[in-house]
Amino acid sequence: MARDKAALAAEVWKRMFDFIIRTSPRRTKVLARMRLTPNDSRALSALYLAEGRTMRSLADEWGCDASNATWIVDRLEKRGYVERRSKPGDRRVKLVVLTAAGLKARQRLLEGMYNPPAELLALPRAGLEALRKALPDGTPKRGPY
Repeated sequence: MARDKAALAAEVWKRMFDFIIRTSPRRTKVLARMRLTPNDSRALSALYLAEGRTMRSLADEWGCDASNATWIVDRLEKRGYVERRSKPGDRRVKLVVLTAAGLKARQRLLEGMYNPPAELLALPRAGLEALRKALPDGTPKRGPY
């Protein structure tokens, strides 16, 4: 029984992954229109207005070293999307915070990324309802944005 479920999960994941790969050109166009890299979009998605993040926490989340996280943050800072602030109580620690311009960029980015591809729109309503029910909600449990 567990083997059957594992095989089913593997087939579902394969289809989801293949779908994500096939629809990649749409996401690439959104990034190009905004002059963002995939790492820029990941950074914008990981940051919030009121709650700062340390470089270490960002690097850990992104699976990279701190110097790479710094490079990504530097790019976004030059565009006015993020800023570094001293951590209250410990000025040695810098927190990266999304700016108002960064919030607007993130909203435009997500609007483009969340626009469903034609392949999904072509599915019957019952299929879309089943997918929505089966897939976990990926909304971050942090905020405010």
